[in-house]
Amino acid sequence: MILIIAEKPSLARNIAAGIGQLQRRDGYLEGQGYLVTWAFGHLFSLCDIETYNPQPDGSTRWTMQNLPCFPQEFRFELRRGIDKKPDSGVIKQFNIIRSLCNRPDVETIVNAGDADREGEIIVRLCIQNALKEPKPQKRLWLPDQTPQTVAAALRDMKDENEYDLLAAEGFARTYIDWLYGVNLTRYATLKTGTLLRVGRVIIPIVKAIYDRDFSIRKFVPDVYFAVVSREKTNGEVVELISKNKFDKQQKADADALCVRYNAVGAVVTAVKNKQETLFAGKLYSLSKLQNVLGKKYKMSMQESLAIVQGLYEKGYLTYPRTNSEYLATAEKDKIRQILAGCQKIGYPVRFKDSKYIFDDSKIESHSALTPTYKIPQKNQLTEKEMQVYSTVFRRFVAVFCAEDCVVSRTEITIDVGNLETFTLKGMTVLEKGWTKYDDFTQKDKILPALKKGDAVNIRFEPVQKETTPPRHYTIETLNNYLKNPFKEEKNAAKEGDGNMGEDDAADYRAIFEGLELGTEATRTGIIDNARKSGYIDLKKDVYSILPGGEFLIESLVQMRINMDKYKTSELGQALKKVYHGTLSVRDSVKLAEAEIAAVFSNQSDEMQKKEDHDTGFFGDVIGKCPVCGHEIKRFRNFYGCTGYQETGCRFSINTVICGRAIPVSQVKKLIGEGKTDFMDGFVSAKSGKPFRAAFKLENGKAVFDFPPRETSVSRATVIPEGEEPPLPEPPEGY
Repeated sequence: MILIIAEKPSLARNIAAGIGQLQRRDGYLEGQGYLVTWAFGHLFSLCDIETYNPQPDGSTRWTMQNLPCFPQEFRFELRRGIDKKPDSGVIKQFNIIRSLCNRPDVETIVNAGDADREGEIIVRLCIQNALKEPKPQKRLWLPDQTPQTVAAALRDMKDENEYDLLAAEGFARTYIDWLYGVNLTRYATLKTGTLLRVGRVIIPIVKAIYDRDFSIRKFVPDVYFAVVSREKTNGEVVELISKNKFDKQQKADADALCVRYNAVGAVVTAVKNKQETLFAGKLYSLSKLQNVLGKKYKMSMQESLAIVQGLYEKGYLTYPRTNSEYLATAEKDKIRQILAGCQKIGYPVRFKDSKYIFDDSKIESHSALTPTYKIPQKNQLTEKEMQVYSTVFRRFVAVFCAEDCVVSRTEITIDVGNLETFTLKGMTVLEKGWTKYDDFTQKDKILPALKKGDAVNIRFEPVQKETTPPRHYTIETLNNYLKNPFKEEKNAAKEGDGNMGEDDAADYRAIFEGLELGTEATRTGIIDNARKSGYIDLKKDVYSILPGGEFLIESLVQMRINMDKYKTSELGQALKKVYHGTLSVRDSVKLAEAEIAAVFSNQSDEMQKKEDHDTGFFGDVIGKCPVCGHEIKRFRNFYGCTGYQETGCRFSINTVICGRAIPVSQVKKLIGEGKTDFMDGFVSAKSGKPFRAAFKLENGKAVFDFPPRETSVSRATVIPEGEEPPLPEPPEGY
């Protein structure tokens, strides 16, 4: 007997369809020499901190006493329910798996997890915990779930040990994410008194949106002058925009340049017409598909992934969590068969053996998303399923369309004396070809009919313009950023859908080296968690930061927890080294442990002394209130008097003021001596300038105290009079 363990019931059903004539049993299927059973996704999860560092009283209450936690050996347990109690359904199904694994007639066990690192370790954990004596193990790798593919894959299974490096990366990623999530989430929550979900990937995602939104809020438009001519020649407006720009103080210089340009006139020095074939965009990776669906149908990433996953499980699309837009050379025969099916229903397609389509060097684990042999009828899919399916299908037809899209490109060169040369570009579609089947937007302008030697009417004049703020992240621009966070956004935006012939080597290098933030398989879930946690919002296809996200990022800055794109990418690169066999799982985990240990350490080369920024922990008693004598405690984001309900005392001081953390040691000085030391690191919210200040008690309130202006210049910039920021009042109801 061959035992196949699928990752979930739907996959087990599709495998059974590929085998045929299996009988239903309790928790598994049997027949034709096969046993097919299933997990429910993750049956096992990593144990919590208390397994390694138990509390003396046996409680599971979060405390600093067992932090940080760095297990010598990570342990897994059967998944528990929300109430932390064992899940009876999970226990029953695992017992079935264990019984089948150890049946005397089972000679081979097959891992049929989803074809990725997560699916690999889900089923491995089941087998490792179930199997009493070693047995041969194989791997069923399915690019799609059609019966034809299942039958072919069953005939061509590889030994499970050929996927050991994939499993190693999966386990390393799981351990590192646990270390960050469990240690830093508890630490940040205990510090602030608010549940803060801290993770290796969620933080740089939220921070990217935070940074972008704050740059928009702080943006002050600047006036400048462009030199522009918009005059008609042969009945068409010819727009010429000079490369020279002048700031608001240089209006006279702009006027002078316009006079010079208008005096010499303009003439066409060259006209080039070229007829060429325009290629379709590339096949879709998951993120590129989500970009299109977000922009066109306003689908969130979570919604589009759920739909495409469902279409995969129904056998209509190939494996969705792919980061490639290319097909493997070994798939050429399969693609020919799919194209034959498209021809039967009337689509003009033909096989194309092109490096722009088939390229093994740009595939890590999975090829681009394509339709399968199985083509649904319209009434078999919901409206949204049809939107997703048709987007993938139409791109596939466009790429393999037998009808070329032929365009005429025109380039007109105009010289304004010998002062500046202008180039106008335009395109006219001569034969629609693939554009009849896939979305196509013509961006190039329609140019006037000009020939070499023609005079061009000009009248240059200064046009006042304003600089524009950065744009909010959209589904598309955030996805582009996460795939390659070190690539300039303007370059990523230029690519858009991507003409098939464009150079994408830098993007694939970033993916293969681990520079991306998260992976194609994980990003959607992480972004959705950030939304559910109240950190970011998504309206239509535009992301924005929420107050909870602001508090998260500002609290981490205050706690000196640095989890920017550089740190995350460093660990991503380490995980790729695990996958390539050049770094052990243990060594990759040590890198994460060192980063986490620095957060808990009093000594770090990258930190100032801890006392200079230590704001204590939520609930800490700081001292006696100088106004009413009650205790001063550390609350969520301020130190405040606990006597408010009894005496009405509202004495408080925020934990962060003007970007500067106010440490416990200085608050103790304020309430004990009436004044703090002078501190550097404040930043004026109005001018953006740094300044130096102390706090003093004045009429029962903490107010700024500034160094004498004549002595402050050498130490720091003092904010000008009238810009001194007021101290925030305590929250309502405090």
